[in-house]
Amino acid sequence: MTQAEIKLCSLLLHEHFGEIVEKVGTYLIRTGAQPLRGMVSETGLLLDQVKKALCVLIQHNLVTYQLQKRGFVEYQAHCKRVLRILRYPRYIYTAKTLYGDTGELIVEELLLNGKMTMSAVVKKVADRLTETMEDGKTMDYCDVSSMFVRLADTHFVQRCPQVPETPETPDTLPPPAPTLVINEKDMYVVPRLNLIGKGKRRRSCDEEEHGEPKAKKQKQDGESSEPPPDDGIYWQVNIDRFHQHFRDQGIVSAVANRMDQTSSEIVRTMLRMSEVTTSSSAPYTQPLSSNEIFRSLPAGYNIAKQVLDQYLTLLADDPLEFVGKSGDSGGGMYTVSILWGFGSRCARIFRLLLRKKHLEQKQVEDFAMIPAKEAKDMLYKMLSENFVSLQEIPKTPDHAPSRTFYLYTVNVLSSARMLLHKCYKSVANLMERRQYETKENKRLLEKSQRVEAILASMQATGAEEAQLQEIEEMITAPERQQLENLKRNVNKIDASENQVDETIFVLESFIESTMRKP
Repeated sequence: MTQAEIKLCSLLLHEHFGEIVEKVGTYLIRTGAQPLRGMVSETGLLLDQVKKALCVLIQHNLVTYQLQKRGFVEYQAHCKRVLRILRYPRYIYTAKTLYGDTGELIVEELLLNGKMTMSAVVKKVADRLTETMEDGKTMDYCDVSSMFVRLADTHFVQRCPQVPETPETPDTLPPPAPTLVINEKDMYVVPRLNLIGKGKRRRSCDEEEHGEPKAKKQKQDGESSEPPPDDGIYWQVNIDRFHQHFRDQGIVSAVANRMDQTSSEIVRTMLRMSEVTTSSSAPYTQPLSSNEIFRSLPAGYNIAKQVLDQYLTLLADDPLEFVGKSGDSGGGMYTVSILWGFGSRCARIFRLLLRKKHLEQKQVEDFAMIPAKEAKDMLYKMLSENFVSLQEIPKTPDHAPSRTFYLYTVNVLSSARMLLHKCYKSVANLMERRQYETKENKRLLEKSQRVEAILASMQATGAEEAQLQEIEEMITAPERQQLENLKRNVNKIDASENQVDETIFVLESFIESTMRKP
């Protein structure tokens, strides 16, 4: 990370959490993972101060901890997560736009507190809304609960990882740090709570104390003594889901600017249909049939099915490839392209420049047979990404634009370095994916290895076929299918690694040979 990023993180931490938290957080960002003892000695703070600062940072998902093999715990700050504090107002405004005042306050409370139980959020939001209402009106808990469920259903809020329930025994020592886990299936499952009540005004509490101070005090004491019904189930804002929404809005706006409002509404409908089923990091949405899209269009867009198909065809044929066609069933299957790519026409221009070395913009348009406006846009986009470069050749010493040739060319060495960097990232991603696949099936792999070892041992001792079959049946049919899927996925990852490594070798050899030239 750059010094500018570190400085901005320091300013954000100081502004939102104070000097002590900023000192601990900035130290972790600069140095990486550190144990508690190291932070105390290096920051000059008291042990209690560092502990409290870490609690705040962990509560707000800015620091994570990990138990090391030698038995001590290390804490690590996440610079990118700290920088997301800058975007908190946009998250809150988006929630207000989509879900009104109640949704806005739910998201705001979760951002302000980091993690909260649903019951605590509902009561706090109901109280805040009640204070803004006219005298005599209150906000029901059930209304806030319904909005919370809507936010969970659309994945804008999600459950936090929690400590798994394990039986406690007197002889068992607690671990130095708890291991938090979360089941992906439960991340958006809202607990069934029967929250009955209404929001309260802070100023009305003083008025009621004059009437029934003793009874009210006993009631409050009774409420505090009982744990909430969802004790231990904490929720947080799903930042990736908000980023997905921002990205979708950008795609819709781009389609509207390039084509028209109806086209953008069609793309908006496709994104809305797949917003929960498509991962925020997926390159394409789930395939949607033309019939499904037609049924899901807003009521205000009374366009015929035939017109919709024509729009989908135009979107799929557009050079920017906002929409792609993936099949013909259901009136045609379509996806929305999420990740930006240069497309086939840009590849044509790139190959042309490699072959011709230097070309003016008009020559690129003619040789590539691409309209002038599109060729200009593509050249400028590739120029901004450093895939092509622009060389000026003046006719006169004054470098007047009217008497200067502007030639596009490919800086092969620069492009090779950039592609090499992307290849390194690709291999790292593939390795991480393979490790994830292996880790997720660790127990099944260990069981399979044990069974294979037993079979090999029994075969060596001349066991009967019935005995061998009995051992093989220790792995059930679903487990065998899971092993086959794992093997297939790992093989694909290994093959992809090899293919990328071949490209890496070519690029490294080219760069080294080019650099060695006099």
